[in-house]
Amino acid sequence: MADIIQQLPDSIANQIAAGEVIQRPASVVKELIENSIDAGSTNIKLIVKDAGKTLLQIIDNGCGMSETDARMSFERHATSKIRQAKDLFEIRTMGFRGEALASISAIAQVEMKTRLQKDELGTRLVVEGSTVNLQEPCQCAAGTSLSIKNLFYNVPARRNFLKSNTVEMRHILDEFQRIAVANPDIFFTLHHNGAEVFHLPSGNLRQRIVNVFGNSCNKKLVPVSEETDVLKLYGYVGKPEFAKKTRGEQLFYVNRRFIKSAYLNHAIMGAYEELLQADTFPLYVIFIDIDPARIDINVHPTKQEIKFDDERLVYNYLKVAIRHALGQYSITPTLDFEQDPHFSNTPIPSTRPINLDKVDFSASSSGNSGSRNPDPREASNLKNWEKLYSGLDAFDENTSNGKQSFSEENQQNVTTIGSEWSDETGSMDDASGSFSKEQRPAYQIHTSYIVSQIKSGFLLIDQQAAHERILYEKYLAALNEEESFTQKELFPKQIKVSPTDAPLLNEILPAINALGFDIQAFGKDNTFVIHGVPANLNSGEDEQQLIEQLLEQYKANLELRLDNKENIARSMARSAAIKRGQKLTAAEMQSLTDKLFACAVPYKSPTGRNCFITFELDELQKRFNG
Repeated sequence: MADIIQQLPDSIANQIAAGEVIQRPASVVKELIENSIDAGSTNIKLIVKDAGKTLLQIIDNGCGMSETDARMSFERHATSKIRQAKDLFEIRTMGFRGEALASISAIAQVEMKTRLQKDELGTRLVVEGSTVNLQEPCQCAAGTSLSIKNLFYNVPARRNFLKSNTVEMRHILDEFQRIAVANPDIFFTLHHNGAEVFHLPSGNLRQRIVNVFGNSCNKKLVPVSEETDVLKLYGYVGKPEFAKKTRGEQLFYVNRRFIKSAYLNHAIMGAYEELLQADTFPLYVIFIDIDPARIDINVHPTKQEIKFDDERLVYNYLKVAIRHALGQYSITPTLDFEQDPHFSNTPIPSTRPINLDKVDFSASSSGNSGSRNPDPREASNLKNWEKLYSGLDAFDENTSNGKQSFSEENQQNVTTIGSEWSDETGSMDDASGSFSKEQRPAYQIHTSYIVSQIKSGFLLIDQQAAHERILYEKYLAALNEEESFTQKELFPKQIKVSPTDAPLLNEILPAINALGFDIQAFGKDNTFVIHGVPANLNSGEDEQQLIEQLLEQYKANLELRLDNKENIARSMARSAAIKRGQKLTAAEMQSLTDKLFACAVPYKSPTGRNCFITFELDELQKRFNG
């Protein structure tokens, strides 16, 4: 039998390796900027065109390379970082595997210009598909410049799997931010399609965090600093009241290398126990300095997963350090044994009327009203209630994209319930807005659910999910019909967003303005001016916070490949809907229920949550008969 096993050519081996190392343009940004940092650069410039699909260029002022080193850098497993196996346990550089340039050159057209600080002439190489097409002396600045053009040009399947420019640019910004935050002593700039997105002068860690995440971030930061014989912990965490509904500004670094760790994240969330509202996530930028011999970073080619020799020890140190930091700055509650436990300084949920008659844009979006810690009796009641009705909020996989599909039976049930609701409470008189017969008022439990009687039993309505459905349909109709009413501001307001959010806000500005806003970009420092708001927007609404929440929700939906109008409507509904913990008047509950059953699809929220469930009298009777 003839021999059938053969060694793959380098070009094919490099393409296979590229499948792990280079997944998208952001992967190239990470690998090349880390190389620049290892080269001792103090100034790094990133130039991006078409979200990296056309061009990615990294220019640094590092040590540069000789002609021989420049050629060798494109070979597989060629590295200056390690010499022998034991070096793997002493690594403090960002890179060490020697795969990045070989993988990139296998799937892109690469041009390198590099010069040693002491030399007068540099070297220019042009590599395409792992083949060196040109090598010649050239005039260039000291350091290295790498241009990566037409990524995945020879792997069309991979190129077709790339997402929209908005999504890919978001990934690039994430990688850029992670590296920039870890290296505040380096001057970074980022340009996209000719516009400067980031200009980050060297400074301290707090300055870098504020420059990256925006000036509003400064007031949110609480410093963390603890040092032991095993490790050193430092960085910043966010104050609980500024926690967001989406994960974003959460960064872990071990020896200044960004990592992902659900285990350590759990430690931080444990430190915030009883300080956060449900389903919110705090900001944190945490650095852990530890002996490289105590960790293994050679777990995955991306080097974002590591193993600790004593993970539990790190977990406990982290949790205690953050709890201590929050306590030092009077964030955590103190124990006062002299105080009567029935009287506390915790805030009471807001009872400000929401005016659901103007449900288009009404209700507080702050979500802060539910921050009060319940007393033991309330907590016990809530726990028992959740246990009794567990599964009410189960996510329907058929609606994960915000597009609901119902069987004829479900639709008939909804119609029947709507009819029973109308019969039980009386039909709304279109002319007067009053009810034709005596109403049986609904009531609220745990400031989250509305209980309302119908002929066959009773309804349990999730007020937030119901309001999201109402707003979603109204916003989507406004975007499709492009009809909205704007209330002009007597004094225009300025809002400032983070550098990463400014391009996104510019992109979706026409759609936001179609909902009744009048927002215009102002200058080049990520500032926008609000000239008008939707006519039905609650007068107490915080426009800055509403826009920030809208952007967070929009970013969370990008990966779902939703239609842009649908994404905007869904995001706006999530941002502007009333939240759990908001107390409603009887009239507001009545209005909310009426408007829910007037919706085309009242059964589900835009994100697939149940808006209501029914309890039949027969079912209740069976339960009592036991």
